[in-house]
This record gives sequence, structure tokens and C-alpha cells, in this order.
Amino acid sequence: MKADLSVLLTGVGAPGTRGALYALRHNPDGTHVRAVGTDARDGGVGRLWMDAFYQVPPPEAEGYVESMLSICRKESIDLVIPQTTRELFTFARHKAAFEAQGFRVMVSDLEAIAVANNKWELLKLAEQMNLPHPQFALARTRAELVECAVRLGYPANPVVVKPPVSNGMRGFRILKEGAWDLERFLAEKPSGVEITLDDLLAVVERGPAWPELLVTEYLPGAEYSVDVFAGARSQVAVPRLRKAIRSGISFENEMEERADLIQYSLALGKQIGLRYAFGFQYKLDHQGTAKLLECNPRLQGTMVASLFSGANIIWLGVREAMSEPPAVDPHAFRPASFHRFWGGVGIHGEHIDEI
Repeated sequence: MKADLSVLLTGVGAPGTRGALYALRHNPDGTHVRAVGTDARDGGVGRLWMDAFYQVPPPEAEGYVESMLSICRKESIDLVIPQTTRELFTFARHKAAFEAQGFRVMVSDLEAIAVANNKWELLKLAEQMNLPHPQFALARTRAELVECAVRLGYPANPVVVKPPVSNGMRGFRILKEGAWDLERFLAEKPSGVEITLDDLLAVVERGPAWPELLVTEYLPGAEYSVDVFAGARSQVAVPRLRKAIRSGISFENEMEERADLIQYSLALGKQIGLRYAFGFQYKLDHQGTAKLLECNPRLQGTMVASLFSGANIIWLGVREAMSEPPAVDPHAFRPASFHRFWGGVGIHGEHIDEI
């Protein structure tokens, strides 16, 4: 690996930026990493930790690709690491344009991303591979949504509804009869995810067109993320129990060497065709069986946690993207935990204080 590496990290307003930087700068090769950040917003705190920062257009904008290429040229970038789901498709489509100018991009092929990012397609693939997955159906009309919910046990049992393509819990709801009553209203903080079927129907019907909605079995057990590296010479997966989750972000994580989750994740990643660093999420059913929820075909927000179990998944992806495929011992696992805490940054003039 080069003694010095210039990395362009996109979406640095994302919560996982600090962890990604830690993994890059605490790499086992002793490589000095210069980090250039971009984001569509200029106010994200992540910009404060970068060696240079640029505000860029949204990835869907016409000038996005050229603006990123211009930054790569100006900053002599070696590798681009997309952090946000929205950018993955753009970089996958234009990867050849970046590499033609000498800029590597740590992104899987477009076809793999399309499958991984679509929960409906992903669950169909798991079904074909005979991997554990929740019962699921796709509802394209009001009648189909009602029929699917009833078939999966509603109203006696909760049922999950979400868009097939979304991220960060957007559009995720748990259908539950009597979701809120006065006692809960006064005693609990609102989770924002529980809703009755009638209330959901009323919300959806306010839109101009009925959306496709994925309806799945509700899984009541513990939730896991699995951080995965897939390369030419080796692959490794690190499962972590998400013991405390707030707004979709893991605050308490316990790394566990679960053979089932490792097997499922490596098999799925290979079948989909994913490369570098990515992740899967699972939840336990009533019997304790881990069933697939979704895939993140990019850096996961808490992927830095894998570093403390002996596998710096993000750096392994960097090595692979830079054509220096690492050889990883998949059994070199050590128990560890990772905890987030609330902090802050005070900015006054050019001075920055972290608390």
C-alpha cells in the first residue's frame, strides 16, 4: 500500500463519517490518509474533520459527476469512497469515467447494487437460496395491502410495511392495532413507527398514486448488523448485536461470532456480486432464527466497530479497491463491544471545541 493515500469521502454529513475516518487513519499498514470530503449541504459537522471540504450538487443533478471529477483532479485523489446510498448508482454508472482519469472508486457493479438496494428483490433471492427470511409480499394496490396484512396475521399480530427501495428507516412502519392509547401517549416518547392499518391507508391515499409497499412478517427478536468484506483473495464477516438503536443508528453494539450470520452474509454477498465493504441486517423471529431484513451495499454507519474485533472492514475494502487484495484470516475474531455517546462541536470563528 502507498505510504500516503488521498481519499475522497462523500456524504460527510452522514453519522458514520467519524467512524469511517477512524478506520482509515488507524489502518494496520501505517498508511497516512489524507481525507477530502464532499456533501450536498455545507453545514454538516463532518466537514470539520476533513483536510479539505467541497459542497457539491445532489447526485441526481446534471453537474454532479463533473464536479466530482474536478475535485478529484484538483486534490490528486487516489480513491473515492461513496458513503450515501443515493450516490452509489451514480458512481457505479460512471465508474469507468473516473478510472480512466486514474481515480479508483470503491463501489460494486450497478447490477449488484440494484439487487442489494431493493428489499423485495433481496428477499426473493434469499428465498431462492433457501436462506432464512421473513414471510413477505409486495402490495401494489389498497386491496393488496389489506389482503397481505391480514394474511400475515393482522390485526392479531403486528405486520411490517416499508417501501422496497428506501434507507434510514424512511417509510418504515409497524402495523399494530391500537398502536397508541392515552396511557402510552402520556408515558412514552413517540417512536414514530407504529400505526394502525386504517391510519396508514389514510396517509397513503393522500398521495397522487399508490406506491409499491413491501409487507413482511414482524420479527420481535434482537437485531444484528453484519459488516462484510469481499475480495479476490479472501472474505470476512463480523456480526454485531445492535443492543440499542436510536433513529436507525446503533448506539450499543456487541460483536458476536455467529456462524449462521457469517454464512448467510458471505453467501448472499457472493451471489449478489457485491465487492469491497458492505453489510446486511437481520432480526430474530419468535423461535430465535435470524432472518434477513436488508442490505447496505456501502459502508455501514457503525462499520468502524469491526475494527475492534480484529477486522478493519473499511480498510480491507480500500486495499481491494487499490488493487492490493488483502489475505484475511476469517477466524481471527476477538470479542468486543462498541458504544456511541452524545457529543457536540462548538464553533466560534475559526476555533473549534469538541465536547
